[in-house]
Amino acid sequence: MIEKFVEWSKRNYTIRQKILRFVPAGIFFLIGIPSASVYVSLFDSKLGLQKFISEPQNYVLSLPLIFLGLALSFWSVFVQLRVGKGTPVPLAPTQRLITTGPYSLCRNPMALGVMIYYFGISLWLGSLTALALSVLVLILAIAYIKMVEEKELEARFGDGIGSTRVRLHF
Repeated sequence: MIEKFVEWSKRNYTIRQKILRFVPAGIFFLIGIPSASVYVSLFDSKLGLQKFISEPQNYVLSLPLIFLGLALSFWSVFVQLRVGKGTPVPLAPTQRLITTGPYSLCRNPMALGVMIYYFGISLWLGSLTALALSVLVLILAIAYIKMVEEKELEARFGDGIGSTRVRLHF
């Protein structure tokens, strides 16, 4: 699989091709998973689970997290498009190793931003099942990052990725 990602990274993609590869993933991560959180939160009452945070505290705590998570994610994507000349999607990956912008603060700011966004939604819903879904997505994301993404970046950029291991190691 890693060899395939490396092969895709060597192709030159048009803006249209990048958009066609990026948009479905964006919809899945920004709308699909949050929609699944709302859906699974409906099971809380059937399972006899109370909201773990009440209104209006849930809004006061969740809205800043949702906006922070989205801002960090969008900033990361913008830098990948502008500086990296690619997308976050493995089908049209960045052409350059990025160590500036949010990537100078955190090794994977887009994943961190998305997870902050999901936890913000779980807080907003006050749902333990939505929180459990967020934790599951976090575990799967870390597994993917460790088992696939980091190996693929090493194959493409060599030892240069060692210098990106600063501060937060997500």
